[in-house]
Amino acid sequence: MTTSLGSVFSAILAPVNRHDPYPLYTSLRRTPVGVETDGTYVVSTFREISALLHDPRVTSTRSPDELMDLTPSFLHRDPPDHDRLRRLATRPFGPPHTPNRIADLQPSLEEIAAGLVGDFPPSTVDLVDQFAYPLPVQVICRLLAVPLEDEPRFRAWIDAALARVTPDVAALGDLADYLGDLVDRRIAAPGDDMLSALATDDGPDGRMTRDELVSTAVLLLIAGHETTVNLIANSCLVLLRQPLWLERLLADPDLVMPLVEEVLRFDPPVQMLPHRAALADIEIAGTTIPAGATMTLVLASGNRDPEQFTDPDRFNPERRPAQHLAFGDGIHYCFGAPLARLEAQVALRAVAPVLARARLLEDPPEYRISAVLRGPRHLRVALD
Repeated sequence: MTTSLGSVFSAILAPVNRHDPYPLYTSLRRTPVGVETDGTYVVSTFREISALLHDPRVTSTRSPDELMDLTPSFLHRDPPDHDRLRRLATRPFGPPHTPNRIADLQPSLEEIAAGLVGDFPPSTVDLVDQFAYPLPVQVICRLLAVPLEDEPRFRAWIDAALARVTPDVAALGDLADYLGDLVDRRIAAPGDDMLSALATDDGPDGRMTRDELVSTAVLLLIAGHETTVNLIANSCLVLLRQPLWLERLLADPDLVMPLVEEVLRFDPPVQMLPHRAALADIEIAGTTIPAGATMTLVLASGNRDPEQFTDPDRFNPERRPAQHLAFGDGIHYCFGAPLARLEAQVALRAVAPVLARARLLEDPPEYRISAVLRGPRHLRVALD
């Protein structure tokens, strides 16, 4: 039976509840599969989300009206196009063709993190603007050979594009034009960066078209830092709120790996996946999602599902390892998950001694507008 979610999901989307949507997710899970007034099906429980992420009857493609003249990246393609483009994007990024790409970044990551921490002023710090944001931005710019001095330009476009659940196509178009110029330069004069490798790789799948290169570059630039900014900021916030775990991290730096995994479960940077659609009728949790209906999969709600996690509202890096949904699952499992994990681990090791003498100036902090990519817009602390 289908139940209307009424005001619960609307409240989740409202900016006033961005600081703590988790009590609302508890209410949302009472109806594992519900429907909004506009006909969108909202799925909020772990088992059902996981099943749909693996279901070939669920598509992530966008309609031509949504994308206008923008070529969709592999994130918004179905097989076989998805599989071909993802294979091509993976060749210069990780195993088996470039197995050390991520691991080899660790020394430069540690250098960047140490430099940012060393530049902190003595009294107050915005941990987002002065640490969580510049670290992954510098890394993805190095990987793609995007000029770091252009950051104010592409940041404005990305902020505009991500401010709503439905992306701002005009802002994405400006970003695509900018990256298209870079792609043309890499095709004409390749370097040793990842964008050049994508432009010149002659693997068994052939080369990407120019439009495919541009859409892939847009995806990698945005996803390569936006979600990691939130992951680092959310990690800093939870450690500031729970100093016991900060003390334990300082005493045992290896705790950083399970700690990052628990942040990903407890407060994931990607809260939901909108714009999924049913290719056929799908029976799930006693509800039929009809062919053609749109879906939103609420990952953050699934990560707090008591049917999957014991005491899910308690932050506990020592909990028995269990699969979380922070990186999605199935064929669209997050392409950059290994890099995001490494960046967060390096970041927390570097900033933990500062957090030990830091005091939150605003709690809750100011949050970004987006309900999809959730994280503090600022995280200001006093250094005592």
